[in-house]
Amino acid sequence: MISNQVNKKFSQRWGKIFIVSGAHNQLSMIAFLRGDFVLKSPALLHVDVGGVGYELQISLHTYSQIQDLDKGLLLTYLHIREDAHVLYGFFDRAEKDLFIQLISVSGVGASTARMMLSSMKPEEITRAILQGNARQLESIKGIGKKSAERVILELRDKLGKNKVETNISSLIDNSLEQDALNALIALGIARPAAENAVRKVLSEKSESHKVEDVIKKALKTL
Repeated sequence: MISNQVNKKFSQRWGKIFIVSGAHNQLSMIAFLRGDFVLKSPALLHVDVGGVGYELQISLHTYSQIQDLDKGLLLTYLHIREDAHVLYGFFDRAEKDLFIQLISVSGVGASTARMMLSSMKPEEITRAILQGNARQLESIKGIGKKSAERVILELRDKLGKNKVETNISSLIDNSLEQDALNALIALGIARPAAENAVRKVLSEKSESHKVEDVIKKALKTL
C-alpha cells in the first residue's frame, strides 16, 4: 500500500503516472506505452520502452493495425487479479473504451472481452448491442444466451451515447497458419482443437486468406 504522502512526493518529481483509488487502494492503469515493437503476434505484443520490455495482451483488431509497424504508441489497461497483473494494449481509443465497458458487465472478464474483440470488429459489437442482437453476440465463443442478454441490458444505453468507428487493415503474413494457431491458443483454445479449426478454415477455397479472417472463422467452428 502506498501512502498519500509518498504518492504526493513521487508525483511532484515524476508526474502523475499513477493514482490511488478505490476501496482497496489499487494502483490505476498505465495509460499508454510508446516504444519499439520487438515481438508481434495476433494475441501478444512485446514493446521496448527505453530498454524495458512490456508484454501486452492484444486483440486481433489491434494486431491488424500494427502488423506492419516497427514502433508506435498503444493505449493500455492494467487488469489486476489476485494471481497476476495483466497489461492489455489497444490501437485506438474506441477499442479500449469498449473493452472497459465490456468488463464492467457481470460475468464478462478481460479474457472474454478480448475474445469478443478478436471475433468481431468493435463497431460490429457495438451495433449488435444497440440493436439488441443477442444471437450475433452468442456466435462468439464463450458468450452464451444469458451473457449476451446481460451485455445488451447493461451496455445498450451507455453505448448509445457513443459511436465506435474503427477499421481493420489488410494483413500480409508469411506464417499464416502458425500465427492463427498461436492466437487461438493465447485466447484459451486447446491446441488440438485450435489446430483442427485452423486446418478446416485453410482447406476452404478462397482467393486469399488474412490471419484475422482465419482466426474469426476458426472461432466460429469451435
